[in-house]
Amino acid sequence: MGAHDMIFSKGVSRRDALKGAGALVIGMALPISGPNGKVQAQAAGAGPPPIHPNAFIQIAADNSVTILSKHIEFGQGPYTGLATIAAEELDADWAQVRAISAPANAKIYANLSLGAQITGGSSAISNSYDQMRRAGAMARALLVQAAAAEWGVDPKTVRVSKGVISAGSRTAGFGQFAGAAAKLPMPLDVALKDPKDFALIGRSKGVPKLDSAAKSTGKAKFTIDLTEPDMLTVVVARSPRFGGVVKSFDAAAALKVKGVVAVKQVPSGIAVYGKGMWPAIKGRKALVIVWDDSKAEKRGSEEMIAAWLEQTKTPGLSHGAHGDAAKALAAAGSDVVETAFIFPYLAHAPMEPLDGFLIWDGTTAKARFGSQGQTFDQGAIAKVLGIGMDKVEIETLYAGGSFGRRAQPVSELAVELAEVAKAMPLGTPVKLVRTRDDDIRGGYYRPMTVHRFRGAVKDGKIAAWSSTLMAQSIMIGGPFEKFAAPDGKDATMAEGASKLLYEIADFSCDVHVDKSAVPVLWWRSVGHSHTGYAVECFVDQLLVKAGKDPVAGRIEMMAESPRAAGVLKAVAELANWTGSKAKNGRARGVAVVESFNSFVAQIAEVSIDANGEPKVHKVWCAVDLGVAVNPDVIKAQVEGGVGYALGHALYAEVPLVDGLPTVSNFNDYRSLRINEMPEVEVVIVKSTEKPTGIGEPGVPPLAPAVANAMAALGHQRPSRLPMVRKA
Repeated sequence: MGAHDMIFSKGVSRRDALKGAGALVIGMALPISGPNGKVQAQAAGAGPPPIHPNAFIQIAADNSVTILSKHIEFGQGPYTGLATIAAEELDADWAQVRAISAPANAKIYANLSLGAQITGGSSAISNSYDQMRRAGAMARALLVQAAAAEWGVDPKTVRVSKGVISAGSRTAGFGQFAGAAAKLPMPLDVALKDPKDFALIGRSKGVPKLDSAAKSTGKAKFTIDLTEPDMLTVVVARSPRFGGVVKSFDAAAALKVKGVVAVKQVPSGIAVYGKGMWPAIKGRKALVIVWDDSKAEKRGSEEMIAAWLEQTKTPGLSHGAHGDAAKALAAAGSDVVETAFIFPYLAHAPMEPLDGFLIWDGTTAKARFGSQGQTFDQGAIAKVLGIGMDKVEIETLYAGGSFGRRAQPVSELAVELAEVAKAMPLGTPVKLVRTRDDDIRGGYYRPMTVHRFRGAVKDGKIAAWSSTLMAQSIMIGGPFEKFAAPDGKDATMAEGASKLLYEIADFSCDVHVDKSAVPVLWWRSVGHSHTGYAVECFVDQLLVKAGKDPVAGRIEMMAESPRAAGVLKAVAELANWTGSKAKNGRARGVAVVESFNSFVAQIAEVSIDANGEPKVHKVWCAVDLGVAVNPDVIKAQVEGGVGYALGHALYAEVPLVDGLPTVSNFNDYRSLRINEMPEVEVVIVKSTEKPTGIGEPGVPPLAPAVANAMAALGHQRPSRLPMVRKA
C-alpha cells in the first residue's frame, strides 16, 4: 500500500497544494498496528522512503483543515465521514474543517478493501477508518512537537482541543506551527484515542454535513454545470437494441442544424457535436442511421422469464449447501412449499445522468466528471488515447447520485468520452452528456432474475430449504471474471441466498447463468436487492406455515447470527411489535438482511388502498454497522434507502419487447413521489465493532417487509416485482 502524508500548506491554492508547489509536504510510511493500541510509523529516512506519498490533510495559515477524500461524494456522505475521522484524532474544531476530492492516483488513494481507487460496496468509511485516524493522529503529534520546540516546553504538557494548541498560558492555532511541523521527522509511534474520548465520532450535534450548504445554495459544481470557452457539447446516437452496431449513416441533415459543428462515428455510435445541448440533440434527431442488429438481443423479457422459470426446475451450479436438502424435501412429500419470484431489469436513474468533460492536447488528457472508479476510468482514457495513466488527470466532481451506475468495470462512459475527444482536433474541449432517456434505455441494468424456492416445515421448524436462481452475471465474461468468478461462480448473484442468517438443517442454493447482450451492472445493494426479498418473503411464508411469530420465529434460528438477532430485537422494540395481525386496515411485516457486513432490520406498516395498491405508512429501522461515525448521515442514508427501495419495489421495471426497452424517463420508469414517502424512524444499535457501510444496506429489507405486511392483510406476497404492474 502507499504511504500516508499530511500537507501543511500556507494558503496555497488547491491545485498547487495537490502538486506540492508552495506547500510543505511531510512524507510518512503507512503505519502498522503495534502493541498497546499504538500505531507504529516509519520514521522519515528510516528504511525505503515512500515512492508515492499519500496526501490526506492540508493545514493552512488561516487554521483551516482540509481533508482530501479519495472517495467520490454523490450524496452518501464520505466528505463528512472521512473528515470526521481525521478531525477526531487531530482534535480540530469542526468549524475549521473542509473537504475536497483527491486526485486520481491509485498508488496513493486506493480503496484498501478493493485494491483500486473506487467507491463501492459501501466501503468508503470501513476501508478508511484506521487510515484516516492515523493520518489525523500523525498530524496532531507533529503540531504538538513543533509547538513544544517553539515554546521550550515538554511535549507532554502541550494540549490540543477544538483546533487550539496550548501549554500553560500560551495558545495558538494550527496554522502557526504548520511550517515548523513540516520539517520534523516522523514520530515512531502515535497513540489513537480511546473511543470513550471521542468528541466528533458518534456525534450528531455540531457536526453538520460539509457539502450541504453548497448543494443547498447551488454553489456546488456538478459535471452538468460545466462550461468552458469553446467547449462543444456531445450526444451520441446508439443502437436502440443491445448489441446493435452502425451499418451506415447520413449526417447531411444533422450538419444543417444551426449550432452543430461536427458529426463523427465513434465505436459506440454516431457523435454529434454542438455549441450547446439543444443543437446537439436536434442534430442527433436529424441523423439517418441504418443499424446492423445481427448480433443484438432480440428476446423480450417475457420470453426470457418463461425460459428461466423452466430452467430453474433443474439444479444449477452449487453456491452453498449443507445437509441433504433434496432428501429432506423428498421425505416431505406433498407438504413441500414451492414459490417462484421474478425480478425485472432495473435502471439506476440517478438525478444527474452520466456526463463528463475532457480536453486532449495530444500528450495529456484532463478530465472532469463524477468518477466513481478513478483507477478504471483513468486506465480506460489512457488506453483510448495511447498514453500512460500518468498522463491522464481526473478531477472528481460532485455527482448527482449513482447507485452503482458510475462504476462500470469497462468504464464505458470514460471510453466514450475519450473517443469523442480523440475524434476532434487536438485541444477541443468536449462535454459528453447522456440524456435521461439515453441512460434509462442504454442498459447497464440491475440483472433481471428468477428465483425458485422449495421448503418444508417439520415439528414447527423449517426443516429443509432449496433455492435455484437464474440471471445474467455481472462478473462472468467481464474484466473482473478472473478475480470475482475464477471457478465460474459469481458470488454476487446469490449473495444473501447462498448463506442464510438462519440455521436450517438441510440447505442448498444453486445458480444458472444466462448470457445476453443486455449490459448489466451492480445496482444499489447488488445481489441483496433481489435475494433479500426472495429469502425474507420465503422464510416468512414458512414461518406462517409453522405457526411462528415472524420476529420470534426468526430469532429462534439466529443462534449463530447474534448481530442480526440484535437488530431484529431492536426494531421490534422500536416499533412496539405485538405481531403481524391486521388491525384497523393496517398490518405490519418484518425483514432483516445482512449486506456489506452491516445488519438492518425493518418493520413496515402497510394498508391496501381502493385500487388494491399497497400504501406504506411507516417504516421502523434498526441498524448495526459497528462504530457509528456520523449518526445523522447514517439515518439519512437509511431514509434514502427506504425511499429508493420502495419506489422501485412498487413501480419500477425496464421491460424489453423484441429486445427494445419500452421505458425512457420518469414518466414511465416510475419512481416514488414525495407524498408517497412513509415516515421513517431509525435506531442505531451501539457497537464497538469497526465501522461498516450504510450507503446500500438500507435497501434490501424494505420490499420484503412490505410484502410480508401485505400477506398479513390477507393478500398474496407479490411473487413478481414491481408490486404495481401496468396492465
